[in-house]
Amino acid sequence: MDKLGALNMFVATAEHGSFSRAAEQLGKTPSALTKAVSHLEAELGSRLFERSTRRTVLTEAGKLYLETARQVLQRLHEVSEEIGQLQHGLHGNLRITAPLAYGRAFLDEVCAGFLAHYPQIKLRVDLNDSFVDLVESGYDLALREGRSDMPGLIARVVGQNRIALCVSPAYLARQPLPLGPETINEHDWLMYQHPALDRGIWWVERDGQRIGLPHPRVPRLESDNYDLLLAAALAGGGVLHTPLWSAAPYLADGRLVQVMADYQIDPDAFGPHILAVYPSYRRATGKVVAFIDYLQAFLRDNRIA
Repeated sequence: MDKLGALNMFVATAEHGSFSRAAEQLGKTPSALTKAVSHLEAELGSRLFERSTRRTVLTEAGKLYLETARQVLQRLHEVSEEIGQLQHGLHGNLRITAPLAYGRAFLDEVCAGFLAHYPQIKLRVDLNDSFVDLVESGYDLALREGRSDMPGLIARVVGQNRIALCVSPAYLARQPLPLGPETINEHDWLMYQHPALDRGIWWVERDGQRIGLPHPRVPRLESDNYDLLLAAALAGGGVLHTPLWSAAPYLADGRLVQVMADYQIDPDAFGPHILAVYPSYRRATGKVVAFIDYLQAFLRDNRIA
């Protein structure tokens, strides 16, 4: 029996939880899938599924085998694609996940430029602030802030995650009181809510001295949507604690002004870097490397991060 075909049928059955549903998806008969899985079980000397009239469930051996089978099929697909790219240039599909705020800040321009540069590549970009498991989700690449020490992942630094305090000229006209450690609670603050963020203290450094500052007691506006807070800052609503990669274009055209610029502000739980992350078992294919290189060059050349 075709071993690769049997592996594909096994993986489809595991993912659908049913021989009949997997057969329908593959365009084969349920008996063909049953025969393929039985052949694998006989070869391994172990059952891969517990079968009943109501459900088909992986055994412990089946769960172990599924992980490797997926990797084998994925790697063969990647190798086939890479061989094709040696002859015809970079092509195929590239799936990326990234935080929502990256889209407006720089990823929209990056994707447009990348597609123009590589006309045979098709992108799917999902913007989501929730944590995405790359191994389970099937994404080729994730863009993240901070650090990545999770097993099974490779992370490459593509930019810096430097923090600034920014306000609009309209806010400065309305509230001319200088912002400093002693006047934090005299200003209107626009605060981003995130489970990873410490809501007690944020840290700054000046002239070699590290200082812990309390968060504002009563922010003027709080939200878990960063774009909403950025819009409020541009409209003069208050002080925004923001990554420079987001504020850079508005600082350049004068719509935002940096305050407390002589202080170096810690990046908090999000960490000091913008990272491109991909599963270690998927060797970085040509299209993944090309996108990472393009993104890194864009951030560097535009002095965004």
